[in-house]
Amino acid sequence: MGALHEFFVQMRLFVIHWWPLLIVTFYVALLYLFWRILQVMPRVKPVPVDANEHTAIGWDEIAGADEAKAELLEIVEFLRDPERFERLGAHVPKGILLYGPPGTGKTLLAKAAANQSGAKFYSQSAAAFVEMFAGLGAARIRKLFAEARKHAPAIIFIDELDAVGAARTGHGFNREQDQTLNQLLVELDGFGTSARVVVLGASNRLQDLDPALLRPGRFDRQVLVGAPDLRGRESILRVHTRGKPLAADVDLDLIARQTAGLTGADLANIANEAAIFAGRRDAQYVTHVDFEGAMERVVAGLQQRRVVTEKEKRILAYHEAGHALMSHLMGDTMPVQKVTIVARGQALGYTLNLPAEDRYLHTKDELVDMMTIFLAGRAAEQIVFGRVTNGAANDLEKATDLARSMVFEYGMSEIASSRTMRADNYALSEETKRLRDNEQARLTDEAFHEALRLLTKHRRSLDRLSLALLEKETLVRGEVLELLGDLQAESRASELVGTPVALSQTAD
Repeated sequence: MGALHEFFVQMRLFVIHWWPLLIVTFYVALLYLFWRILQVMPRVKPVPVDANEHTAIGWDEIAGADEAKAELLEIVEFLRDPERFERLGAHVPKGILLYGPPGTGKTLLAKAAANQSGAKFYSQSAAAFVEMFAGLGAARIRKLFAEARKHAPAIIFIDELDAVGAARTGHGFNREQDQTLNQLLVELDGFGTSARVVVLGASNRLQDLDPALLRPGRFDRQVLVGAPDLRGRESILRVHTRGKPLAADVDLDLIARQTAGLTGADLANIANEAAIFAGRRDAQYVTHVDFEGAMERVVAGLQQRRVVTEKEKRILAYHEAGHALMSHLMGDTMPVQKVTIVARGQALGYTLNLPAEDRYLHTKDELVDMMTIFLAGRAAEQIVFGRVTNGAANDLEKATDLARSMVFEYGMSEIASSRTMRADNYALSEETKRLRDNEQARLTDEAFHEALRLLTKHRRSLDRLSLALLEKETLVRGEVLELLGDLQAESRASELVGTPVALSQTAD
């Protein structure tokens, strides 16, 4: 007890004599802790892009996005010669929003504008504005815009705008992002008419952006940068094959027709993969075979070295033969280009269907034909083996999604042909939902039964295709057509698109 009392007495004397030093030590430790926190905080400053750097992109390298290119060219001309527009009372747009699916060239367009504008160009990712530290994102926004105003004329490019411009929710957990967005809105409104500072934004998700960000006066122009059309794809391929030695058999027009729906990034990847294929063979030129292999690599995935038993190989052959035969029977809806039982990606085999032309409108009959093609693989298994496998999981998913869109969004059902019945419409009654789900099931079931009927009718052609696949493993379009001989198409839905229906004349 005495020893414990003596210890406390000594501690009391120590504190009395050394308390000033203890306080100073405490504050020094606190300052050191704050300094360490500042060291680990991210430091992002506005980064000006040098137009003369070796990675600069010129307008001649932009292809397949003519409308967006024209919009940016107009902004570049405005910044270069503002008097030509200002004497007519025109003011430079404050913001241009480039939106569309990934890989269509939004960032590439901004790089070309940086190279050609002659204005100071600042590039920043929107994700750099949003951090865990409160107020840091808003401070970075203020610094970026202040720097641009100081060096006007200038262009600010904010990539992935949805990271900071998503619609405000008002919830506490999202407060830092809301503050950053509020500061961005204030800065966009703070421009004077003579500031000559333009904001370029890029986003893949226009529907997620805050409405206050999209109104005129902030982002005055919203430009869709979509997947290129046939002419655009050919132009993109010519740009990306400019420095590649191409063999005489390479037909870029044919490749463009076979890559409908692909983006500029996909086409650039195909051109690069084709050059890699040629390099593996130590060839002097890139041939059309190399481009075909590259298209398979990009569309279907990497070839897999899987050991498949003879039983599974036979099932695969009939499954893919069912898809190929049905594609032929459905006419021009989904022409078959190649069918194989060689595994690629996650698929043990696949049938490559590529449209002959770009299409944006499809009739109900065409969509039903597509579902029939999707379900033909499972139908072939049922006809030949009397049972089905789990290999049609992806086919069932595609058929279900298509039927769902037809009933829910396109108004292509028997019960409601003049309105949508979307899943997010909570005003629908339970009876309407039940009818809607039954209609979706009816469409897929009828497509499956039609596939069973047609494959049973043309069983000999199905057997010929499957035997050829077992022998060669891969069949191209010419070989498929040769095996099918003079077999006529059962559907003309795609052929009759756009053909007016003749009406009988009645007397007045």
